[in-house]
Amino acid sequence: MREPTDEGTPPPEDLRASPGTDTAPPWAAPALARVLDRAAVTGVEVGERFPLYADPDTGTWRTTARGSWTGGFWAGLLWLRARYTGDTGDRAAARACTARLADWAEADTAARGLIFWYGTVLADDDLGLRGRAARACLDGFVPELGLVPWGSAFGEPRLTARVDGAPGMVPLLATADPEAARSHLRRHVDLCLGARPPRWSWRHEPGAGWSAHADPSPGWSRGPAWLLLALAEARSLSDGDEFPGHLDRLLTNHLVPPADSVRPDGPRDTSAAAITALALLGLGHRDRAVAVLEALVEGHLTADGRLLDGCYDLAAGTAVRHELIWGDFFLAYALAVLTGLTAVDP
Repeated sequence: MREPTDEGTPPPEDLRASPGTDTAPPWAAPALARVLDRAAVTGVEVGERFPLYADPDTGTWRTTARGSWTGGFWAGLLWLRARYTGDTGDRAAARACTARLADWAEADTAARGLIFWYGTVLADDDLGLRGRAARACLDGFVPELGLVPWGSAFGEPRLTARVDGAPGMVPLLATADPEAARSHLRRHVDLCLGARPPRWSWRHEPGAGWSAHADPSPGWSRGPAWLLLALAEARSLSDGDEFPGHLDRLLTNHLVPPADSVRPDGPRDTSAAAITALALLGLGHRDRAVAVLEALVEGHLTADGRLLDGCYDLAAGTAVRHELIWGDFFLAYALAVLTGLTAVDP
């Protein structure tokens, strides 16, 4: 691989061209093919388990039995491969993986947005899971708080608002109640960007209101990326552009950001960059998205399709320079949009 060249201010905007309508850069289609070929290799390795992160040297995956909060990204990647190849076996694999997500539909977590939106948005057959999950999420909406709480499924206090509970949840909830989806995003924007520096997790105590939680840290790379993606997804709502002026606060001068901005010389997080690229395509900022994707492809994507230098949890020292399943998914999704294989919101 070439050395990363991801520093510097992104280039000027184009005229907000629609993704996929212009000729894609010459590196985009080969890069997409590499990532989707890697998905086929991963499928053989993990079987009916779900990949989480892979060792950067060996490529061996750490897996989970039920998928955790990342299961939808694996299903979504398989659906992208099925769309790319047109192969009935690939479609069957994607459908079987999606079916294995069913137990999460009624789980008490806003991560159902990550699981069921990204796990089904590219699907030919979502097995009714998207509608089932959307209705369950609406049942979990707390009007007094204006959102679906993060929930207790992963051991945190139920009345928590985390920024990663916004992307995916906004379009998923909108299929059941657009006003609830709008409220959910509005609350996250108000909480996360109402503090300086932004804070990505908040807890609610009856009688005391919201208070910022220290984990994840204000410098967390995926905080702004997740919120930017949720803002992009809100554009399909009526009045979904009610959140102007946030782009500058959510972008940095790094095309591939540090995993924590307080450690600028520490590990990068390619997964945050991939999320940001898809969000930028959804917001119509094609040139900037292309610059991010080129930095990822030229500096961090291996010849066998592994997006390295993703950082799962810097504070805990977990998978800090690894291939992450959501990094692979969002890179593939953004490249698929860029090459015209799919739209941002199929």
